[in-house]
Amino acid sequence: MSPEQYIKAHIRTVSDWPEPGVQFRDITPLLSNPRVFRVLIDQFVHRYFDVRPSAIAGLDARGFIIGSVLAYELNVGFVPIRKKGKLPFTTVEESYELEYGSATVEIHTDAVKPGDRVVLIDDLIATGGTMMAGRKLLERLGAEVIEGAAIVDLPELHGSQRLRDSGLPLFTMVSFEGH
Repeated sequence: MSPEQYIKAHIRTVSDWPEPGVQFRDITPLLSNPRVFRVLIDQFVHRYFDVRPSAIAGLDARGFIIGSVLAYELNVGFVPIRKKGKLPFTTVEESYELEYGSATVEIHTDAVKPGDRVVLIDDLIATGGTMMAGRKLLERLGAEVIEGAAIVDLPELHGSQRLRDSGLPLFTMVSFEGH
């Protein structure tokens, strides 16, 4: 079994959550099994080891889990991009549309410097709105987002295509049809 198949086999599908008709792709089984979690992180480490980003930026909240471990393994800084109202220092913010409504994320104004090369990571790409907002924040502060990354792609929602069409290189490990 390939690492991608192994990872996909450990993602749980929860039907009708958070609303009827939605097939929620739950990564928590990946995190609770140390062997699967290591395989997952190793896939990202191997991808970015030679790229040498300046930082890993993680999207609130599951992007924090993967992103912080990846940053540690690559010996680079970790940048949290949080939901509005969660950061204590001066921030910039970006609003976006979600599959189920709208939201706003923000980042500290000193989180990255002009010229920093950043990998932006989350657990899942649905509509692409969260990653697009995170990218805009990082670029507004002068960073270059060298790639967006996620464990899961939901291609039927067209988020990954939207991100690629915007010029963002994108890496996802597995995809699930249906949402």
